[in-house]
Amino acid sequence: MLDNICFILLCIYFSAFTYIILYCLLQLNLLYFYSKNIKKYKDEHKKVALGDKELPFITIQLPLFNELYVAERLIDNIVQLDYPKDRFEIHVLDDSTDETVGICRRKVEEYKAKGFDIEHITREIRTGYKAGALKDATHSAKGEFIAIFDADFLPKKDFLRRTIRHFEDPEVGVVQTRWEHINQNYSLLTRLQAIQLNVHFTIEQLGRRAAGCLLQFNGTAGVWRKQAIEDAGGWESDTLTEDLDLSYRTQLKGYKIVFLERVGAPAELPAEMNGLKSQQFRWQKGGAESARKLIPTILKSDLSFLQKFHGIGHLLSSSVFLSIFLSGMISVPIMLLLPRTDLNMAYFTTFQSGFLIIAMVFFVGNRRAEMDKPLWKILFKFIILFPVFLALSMGLSLHNSIAVIQGLSGKKSPFVRTPKFNIQDFADSIKKKKYLGFKLNWVIVAEGIMCLYFIFALFMGIFYGYKGFVPFHAMLAIGFGSIFFFSVRDLSMK
Repeated sequence: MLDNICFILLCIYFSAFTYIILYCLLQLNLLYFYSKNIKKYKDEHKKVALGDKELPFITIQLPLFNELYVAERLIDNIVQLDYPKDRFEIHVLDDSTDETVGICRRKVEEYKAKGFDIEHITREIRTGYKAGALKDATHSAKGEFIAIFDADFLPKKDFLRRTIRHFEDPEVGVVQTRWEHINQNYSLLTRLQAIQLNVHFTIEQLGRRAAGCLLQFNGTAGVWRKQAIEDAGGWESDTLTEDLDLSYRTQLKGYKIVFLERVGAPAELPAEMNGLKSQQFRWQKGGAESARKLIPTILKSDLSFLQKFHGIGHLLSSSVFLSIFLSGMISVPIMLLLPRTDLNMAYFTTFQSGFLIIAMVFFVGNRRAEMDKPLWKILFKFIILFPVFLALSMGLSLHNSIAVIQGLSGKKSPFVRTPKFNIQDFADSIKKKKYLGFKLNWVIVAEGIMCLYFIFALFMGIFYGYKGFVPFHAMLAIGFGSIFFFSVRDLSMK
């Protein structure tokens, strides 16, 4: 009986780690395409701008929901874009139920009086959440092109001029830009988020573009060809990542997505743990929902094997958290049952070599995102922060695994937006601010228990001499402990 249990656990363990290794190899493949083709795109952002008379009409959509701390800042920023006033309109898509409505109304009236084509659009029922707001507003958009910015984004003045020229190619349906970080140095939490996003907005996005694979519109800081939205069937709210869903459907219709690595759009990173967790839940569950929805279509499409392989890997990438959680949980009983097997510890340490691949990918991505800084500074910071980032990512594996399971199983949940608080430097604080309505829940308690579980595993590994498991269990203990600590601490700020 015990031997059968051991066999089943080993099968699950090796399957989980095989998935992790496959994920790492896909990232390495993107790094290969990125590095091979980086020179091809290095001067793309210097492309000659269109003259004022050649500029097309653009609709700028600003989807909002209860953003009283950043709504005014957003609208003030958008009206300063360097684009002829008679060549764009602004639609403030305000689904808010609090003071944000009044703030937006006053700002719209102010700029309308100054000659801007700006409208305050509200809905009595928030059907479809953000996707529903964008869907309803697309019908009334006068622009041939539609630029979208979330509440916390502050695009630079030349954003429209630097993106719109790429639509001269009629096959281009979307132009996506790189997210920059307003408050990257605010705290350890924001620094760690920047490490992850810097990789996505360098290696992953441009690597996929260089390989001819499917990219994604990231929900904001990008411009759409209106016809591409309509040809793909429009915005749909059956997943929590309506941006990823529409991105794939658009490309399956034959349109291309252009990603501009050297055109940035500053934005605010979540400054507290529970806000970050709500964002992560939405992204991971939405990715799994999109996988469930789109993979059958991808398999039936005329895409190449490489495109299908990377597309499916991209859509299922959130499942890596489930593999991390399973491998961590099962590694403890396996460690205790190892004396009953003939397996060599070298098999287990070999699987963990995948983390070296991820370290290489992440270093290159963060080096590219901060090219203006000396190499030694980036290297020093990376050596300090990357192990912490890895540990906290492991600590999020329970929370994100729940999201993935719900997404793959088809369980529905509302769109919970990540609140932003106009946090930019050390002097800013989120204590006692509105929107901090998070409560202690069973997941937070379970994360605390997971910390104790892996502390136990750590000492057992040292005691029995299974040193190959020690780094893995140490990082899981630190990760779950940190997530638990910050989650509980941030509950006290409301």
